[in-house]
Formats: sequence, C-alpha cells, structure tokens
Amino acid sequence: MRIVPVLTAIAAMALPASVLAASATIENLHWTAEPVGYISVCVFVIAYLFVVLEERTQLKKSKPVLIAASLIWGLIAIQGQATSGAAAEALQAGFHTIFLDFAELFFFLVVAMSFVSAISERNIFEALRANLASRGFSYRQLFWLTGVASFFLSPLVDNLTTALVMSGVLLAVGKDSPRFVAISFVNLVVAANAGGAWSAFGDITTLMVWQAQKVEFFEFFVLFVPSLVSWLIPAAIMHFWVPSRTPEPSVDDADIRPGGMAICALFGVTIAITVVGKQILGLPAVFGMMAGLSLLNLLAYWIARRERQDKRIADGATTYSIFRIIANAEWDTLLFFYGVLLSVGGLATLGYIELLSSGIYGGWGHTWANIALGPLSAIIDNIPIMYAVLQMNPPIDHGQWLLITLTCGIGGSLLAVGSAAGVALMGRSEGRYTFFSHLRWTWAIAIGYVAGVAVHLWLNAALFTNGVWR
Repeated sequence: MRIVPVLTAIAAMALPASVLAASATIENLHWTAEPVGYISVCVFVIAYLFVVLEERTQLKKSKPVLIAASLIWGLIAIQGQATSGAAAEALQAGFHTIFLDFAELFFFLVVAMSFVSAISERNIFEALRANLASRGFSYRQLFWLTGVASFFLSPLVDNLTTALVMSGVLLAVGKDSPRFVAISFVNLVVAANAGGAWSAFGDITTLMVWQAQKVEFFEFFVLFVPSLVSWLIPAAIMHFWVPSRTPEPSVDDADIRPGGMAICALFGVTIAITVVGKQILGLPAVFGMMAGLSLLNLLAYWIARRERQDKRIADGATTYSIFRIIANAEWDTLLFFYGVLLSVGGLATLGYIELLSSGIYGGWGHTWANIALGPLSAIIDNIPIMYAVLQMNPPIDHGQWLLITLTCGIGGSLLAVGSAAGVALMGRSEGRYTFFSHLRWTWAIAIGYVAGVAVHLWLNAALFTNGVWR
C-alpha cells in the first residue's frame, strides 16, 4: 500500500465490528442517472487526477480528495433535501456509518504510525541501515538482503516505511552505481507490497478486510506462499542485471538511543493485545492499539526521566514527549483516507458501486473480476478499490476474499505510481529510480503477479467453496 503508515473512538468501540461492512447499511438512492450523480463522478475523477499528479504538482494528495468528499456529500445533501425527508434521513445515516468506518481506521493508524515514528526517533532504522551498509556486502547480496528484509518487515510496519528504511541502505552503498539503485528500488517496491499482503497489519487494504470480518487474523497467513512467489519470480529475473561487484563499505555511525529496543518490544506486545482482543474478546482492533498507546505513554515518561537524570538534554530544552511523536504521524495520509472513504461512500449512496458490482462480478465472474482489480489498483489506488469492493459486498466465498486481498496487495507493484512505496522512492532517488525505470520491469512483475495468483488458486483451492472459476 499505498504505506506506514493507514484508521469518535468510544463510539467506534461501542459498535459491533460488523458495522465496518458498510455496504450492508448504506442505502442506495439510485441517483446514477441524475445530474448530481454525473457531477459527483466528475468531481471524484478530477480529484484523483490531482492525486496521481502529486509528484508533478507538489499538491498533497489529501487536499483534492478532501475537497471532493465535501463537494460530493454537499451535492447529495442538496438533492436529498429537494427530494424527500426520507432521503435526507438515509443520507445522514449513511454519512454516520462511513465516518465511523474512518474513525476506527483513523485511531488504529494513528497508533501504528506513532509506534513507527517512535522507533525511528530512537535510531532503530538508522542503526539497521548503518549496520548493513558497513558489512561489505556485494551489490547482489544487498539486492537480496534488502528484498528479504522488506518482505518480512512490511507485515509489521507498512510498505512505505519499509521501503524508505531499506532505500537508505541502497543509497548509501550504491551512490556510485545508478543502475544498481534503480533496479534495487524496483525490488524494494515489489517485496514491500508482497510482504504486506499476507498480514492484517501489512497494508491498509488487509486491515480493512480484517476489520470488516471478511478474513480472520491468522487466515491471512495462507497468502504467505502466493505473496512470496509474486516477489521471488521478478527478483530472480532481475538478479542477473544487478552488478556483481562489491562497493566500498561505509562507516557504522549510528547507535540505538535509550529505550529503542523497549519500544520495539512494546510494539510486539501491542499487536498481541490487538489480536487477542479481537479474536478472543470480540473487541474492535482499535481497542488493542489504544491500549498499546497508553503503554507507550508510560514508556515515554520513563525515557524522559532517564534523559533528565543522565543530563542528556540541555537545561531548558524540551524533554522526550510522546505527543511530539504522534504529531509526526503521516497526517496527509490519514486525511487522504478520510477523503477517499467519504468520496467512495458518496458514490455508493448514489448507486454507482452497486452498478459497478453487478457489471464486474455479474458479468466477469468472481475470480476474473478479482484478478482484474489488481492491475487496476496500480492505476487508481488499492484503498478505494478495496473500499469499493467492501461497499459492493459481493456474495463471494472465503477464497475469493483472500484473492482480492492478494491482488490489491501485489497489483500496485506493476507501476511505480501504483503504491505509496513507489511514489516515495521516486522522490528520494534523485532521478535514479523513475516511472520508466520501473516500467522496464513491469513484464517481470506481471509474471510474478500471475504466478502468485495461480499459486493461491491452486494451493488454497479448498477455500473456494463455490468453485475457483465461478
């Protein structure tokens, strides 16, 4: 996804988790043939064009979708007031449902991003970068080491954070080899996106599917082998184009700051609380994350006291504060989620999502529809694609829900702009990794995509209770 990165609180926890299956509660007003419907679609398309062109325009992606969400719901409300009181009440209920979807996702992601920010602030990621860069590995060894690390780190944090951390290693050792940086960045994007597909914490889309109770936490693990295949095949192909020489090692100049390893351990405890709370106690996932945030606050208090006692801060300087850590969360990303969910929810209220569902799932069949939505997520984004599918709530079985989770997770790797990781690395590479340098390897990534899907259809065939090709 696209990233770490991702999503009131009392109201969200008081509701049953099934409220996240918003498609069952948002009323379809069948206004797709009305002027308000046409205008809303145009507004959404224009907003998303600005999102796609973010790198060129330097306009943060949250701004156009926030405006689009406001315009769409404003137009729908005006039409509702002019139509009937019943329509106005349905609109209010639909808006509240979507907003509660976002509220639970919002607080979940705020905590997750805060942990990642806290880990980064304690120099954990920088120490990892410095350690790898100083080991004297060859270019090919670094290609595989960073790929493996991305595949297994992404399920715990997010694809954006993972890619940025590993890119620091590659930029440090590959400063004299632009060709190595370009191909290794492609590998990072594919590995990070594939790694996020087999964990409920690995991507926003998997988190949405988990919270909507379509797939349980441990059931995502059946996607491990298909995800691994989708990365290994293009990586094996690209291996032969990676330079074989060994660069000069850099100096290991980064140390972990006090409390860093404790924060990492606490993050693991928070994930455990979240899983136990949802799977055993039946509480929303946000419960466990907020419990972890309270523990992180206590740990931050201990770190601040230790810094004062050890005189690590100058007199009058600001002590360590978890609230400054929270302030460093990806707020542009969080607001982007709000705009996307409200915009897609508005289109669902107008009736377009039901129309799209009948056209795709009714016309193409479940399996082909889910396979096709993967490449589409590389052009649009996997978050609105997955939220639209949840809004459609098609009558698909367990294997199909896992299939759409897999395809939305790995489909974004087909293009550099198809995931947050790819977009971020284009900005960080200083021209060495571009849209076209990634496009050069799209054919290899596509082979991995097809192979990963095929492995899932074969390996997990028993989960397709209605038949694989229904």
